[in-house]
Amino acid sequence: MTTSADNYVAAAYVRLLYDYLESQGVEAETLLGAPTVLAEDGLEKVPLAFWRHSLEIASQHLDEPALGLAVARTITARHFDVLGYVVSHCGTLGEALARLERYHRLVYDVNPARVATVGDSLEVRWGVERGRPGALVDETGVAAVVQFIRNLVGRDLPVEAVHFVNPEPADLAPYRAFFGAEVRFDCARTVLRIPLTYLALPLGAPDPGLVDILDRQAQSLLERQPRAGSPYDAHLVRLMREGRPTLEALAERYHVSARTMQRRLAEQGETFQAVLQRVRYQLAREYLADGRLELTEVAALLGYSEHSAFTRAFRQWAGVGPKRWRREWVATSNPISWE
Repeated sequence: MTTSADNYVAAAYVRLLYDYLESQGVEAETLLGAPTVLAEDGLEKVPLAFWRHSLEIASQHLDEPALGLAVARTITARHFDVLGYVVSHCGTLGEALARLERYHRLVYDVNPARVATVGDSLEVRWGVERGRPGALVDETGVAAVVQFIRNLVGRDLPVEAVHFVNPEPADLAPYRAFFGAEVRFDCARTVLRIPLTYLALPLGAPDPGLVDILDRQAQSLLERQPRAGSPYDAHLVRLMREGRPTLEALAERYHVSARTMQRRLAEQGETFQAVLQRVRYQLAREYLADGRLELTEVAALLGYSEHSAFTRAFRQWAGVGPKRWRREWVATSNPISWE
């Protein structure tokens, strides 16, 4: 189990465990102590180490190895703070998941979440580039996302598949029962897979005006957070702007061969193509935020010879086309900074 000392989770999210313990008749602060809350960059954060240790203590105290699943069942919008409220008032599950991807660092600033389409499915993926926080942290996080999705649509939706990077537990039954699918362990990365058809499901409390206000608040908070993510991203951003976003050029930056670069990426659950597409998506949002650029110019800057190819790719990344993203999502936020 390895993690960065700079990893944090939102204090509101940590409250989820305290609320669960109280519901079980346990005095949470007596068992765990008061959370070490750091107020900075507009957010109240708790170090990941405290969160992990608290889950471990609670699991032992309750003799509940799959504690994360039980805790996640009690998730509400307030445990995700502003992210929970903006997501709750979206029109469809697709709009909600797009915001979960965009703002997830406000709740869980550990390994970044990335969304991709695979055939008729959508996958939310977490790598290990910022460490392995442990089974209880991972299981609580993924289960909380699944339960929150179920809360949003008002149905106990099954998922298609769940993969964890951690060792397989002795009893798989609680995991299969919770997720409604086969769950795999000892995988290269954590994955949550759902059908693409779920994205069109309507939510129960749509409020476009409130979403617009909360979007601005969430975006403002996000822009104040220190940038997380893979170190390869920043290098590839510069290479993209230089017009040579290739594996060989990235390897040159690290003074290694292309084969060694591939191996390093694989060791972190990455591929060059995945990093390239992630950076394209990040730059696409930056360029789209600049209202002076035509969509054809954005496509060219990202290395697409045809505007239609860029539009298809962006729709896969964001769930909406670039025109709609520019119109509905940019609001008054500043372009993303890459420093």
